[in-house]
Amino acid sequence: MDAAFTEEQDEIRRTLRDLLHKRCGPDELRAAVATPAGHDAALWRQLAQSLGLPGLALPETVGGAGCGPTELVLACEESGRALLPSPLLGTSVLAAPLITALGTDAQRARLLPRIADGTLTAALATAAPLTAALALTGPNDGDWAGGGRAGGIQARPAATGADATRPAGDAAAPYLLYGQAEQVLGGHSADLLLVAAHTGGYARTGIRLFLVEAGAPGLVRTRLTALDETRPLARVELRDTPAEALGGSGASAGGDPADALARTGCLAAAALAAEAVGAADLALTSTVDYVRVREQFGRPIGSFQAVKHRLADLYVQLQAARSAAYYAAWAAGADGTELPVAAPLALAQALEALRAVTGAAIQLHGGIGFTWEHHAHLYFKRAVADDLLFGPVDALRAHAAGRAGLFPSETAVRRAA
Repeated sequence: MDAAFTEEQDEIRRTLRDLLHKRCGPDELRAAVATPAGHDAALWRQLAQSLGLPGLALPETVGGAGCGPTELVLACEESGRALLPSPLLGTSVLAAPLITALGTDAQRARLLPRIADGTLTAALATAAPLTAALALTGPNDGDWAGGGRAGGIQARPAATGADATRPAGDAAAPYLLYGQAEQVLGGHSADLLLVAAHTGGYARTGIRLFLVEAGAPGLVRTRLTALDETRPLARVELRDTPAEALGGSGASAGGDPADALARTGCLAAAALAAEAVGAADLALTSTVDYVRVREQFGRPIGSFQAVKHRLADLYVQLQAARSAAYYAAWAAGADGTELPVAAPLALAQALEALRAVTGAAIQLHGGIGFTWEHHAHLYFKRAVADDLLFGPVDALRAHAAGRAGLFPSETAVRRAA
């Protein structure tokens, strides 16, 4: 591994940091999350047009920047530093890789250029927690999408009229989806939903991904009240909603959908780890600046040995998390063989560091730290919400250990039982 980033990678980070520093301060952040979309649409367009952020990891043939997952992960570090509310995670980290891996040539040609230029946003909707669908806390080859005929999201061919003669596996044949997904990241405002659904009615039947356009009949989307307003969540209800199957009949071009979701989960874990590192770095830096000027007993509180030791411990923890996140970023850009273990471990380390740093930031800022006027509470809420959405940390580590062969895999244990 070469620990040094290239000139181009450093320039991407520096440019994005400067832009977000100007356009995504605490006041702008609060204004953005209060909008119906949950993010600043004008800023998103600027990030797409001037920096090519949504298509950073997409090839130039579809209008992308032609970089790779490493650059996307590093960009996520800067977005995490600013707590940028945007469709970046749902669109570029989750949806675009799945469309690339599983979509037909026609679907890729229709969707990826619009993702690259920022005119199309997307979200991944699953009936189960996102970590289960992405195989971050356990295998996703079982009933993670919901149990039984009434559980999860069900898909059936729309056998009406001329379409009744089409085979059930034909990607051009319309499907009807029925079910509900909770806590869909950015699902209330996304232009396109990628919905994971059963195709046979029972929990252990095949899982397919389906494309649902915003405004489709029977689609109801409700923005949920969330602890971290910078990550808008939605409830997605599907009531015989027309959908298009992603990929061809049977196994799609990119392989099994569960495998594609697991590969995308590794990239998402690396991106989320970098986001957490960026947020923790900003929280720690602002806390150090504060204790240098906040006085008690006639001297700055940062001069007290107990405060120095605590901040030093947090700095060491943050640097360990940064090293793990950067290693995951490197693994994402390499052949990918080490990513299934490196990414979840990096995410676990980063979530722990973010929780520790933001908790200390609240305490060292005193009473002002959790007021609406101060930004420290925003970072603390991000830490708690991410731990709930993408953890728990022990499950991330346990599953990574199983993938590394340190323990028997969950699948092997279940089958043996």
